Amino acid sequence: SDLLHIAILASILSLIIYWLIRDSHRVRKLSGKHVFITGCDTELGNSLAKWLDKRGFCVIAACATEKGGQELQSCSSLSLKTVTLNLADSNSISRAVVFVTKETAGKGLFGLVTNAEGTAPVAPTDWLRIEDFHSVLDVSLLGLIEITLKLLPLLKKAEGRVVNLINAKGLMTFVGGAYSLSKWGMEAFSDTLRIEMQHFGVKVSIVEHGFFMTGVVDSDVIEKYLLRLWNRLTPEIRDSYGEKYFVEYLKAQRSSVKRLCGTDISKVIKCMEHALIAKYPRTRYGAGWDAKFFWLFLSYAPSCLSDMLLYMMFPAPAASGRSVPGVLINI
Repeated sequence: SDLLHIAILASILSLIIYWLIRDSHRVRKLSGKHVFITGCDTELGNSLAKWLDKRGFCVIAACATEKGGQELQSCSSLSLKTVTLNLADSNSISRAVVFVTKETAGKGLFGLVTNAEGTAPVAPTDWLRIEDFHSVLDVSLLGLIEITLKLLPLLKKAEGRVVNLINAKGLMTFVGGAYSLSKWGMEAFSDTLRIEMQHFGVKVSIVEHGFFMTGVVDSDVIEKYLLRLWNRLTPEIRDSYGEKYFVEYLKAQRSSVKRLCGTDISKVIKCMEHALIAKYPRTRYGAGWDAKFFWLFLSYAPSCLSDMLLYMMFPAPAASGRSVPGVLINI
């Protein structure tokens, strides 16, 4: 039995060493390889574009506005190109694909990094309308899928890789709205794409990141959205929640942002860089302590545990008869 234990430990150790060596292999000759990045108006996309530009990639950065593209070009090398992209507009997506095709000049596309982070209505479900869901899903899910599909021929030609940047809410969700739906959808799309594209030499990775203090996660912006949603509610729905609920709900949102948000976005940048330059990129990356431990743990934990945590974090509507606010709000 001792020999068996030793053999098992030796096998596990060998697998770990093999994985570490394999994980350290890098793609050679990065210079001249084209990488297309969406969402370069955001801090994450902007930082990645600048970083890959310094590494010698031919970066094509998609920005939502011309101003965003001009600002990015002003602090980058001449090889970095920008294109205006509205992921909710199929015509804009088609124009961006034509631009990428022209820039790659028959070489194919080595990397596609999809990033569509934007402030979305995050609130109790019955505060929302169907257009609130469309405003998010049309960009953060359907728009990203559409541009990926249209760029697949270029990716297959270069045997490149797709890196999808997905918030860890794709693992577990606590509040209503389409934000988490878009992340769950991108998780599913990425998994099927990875399985199907491996036959063509295209690698697909997911970077699941936690919350970071960027323009996307801003308590003031979130509260403005919540106030707008609250003010448009019918008297019946508003009465069922109560004025106190709205005040406590704002406190809960502010408290959760404060607890979960980190400041070091370099953790996300390093994961995305590895997914692009590693010879054998990982299927999934976790960036941030909450992505690796909090959200991942809760996604596997029994539903009763996550439900209890939600019960503790957020207040109860007046109609529920429970007058005590979430116990974690004021901690």
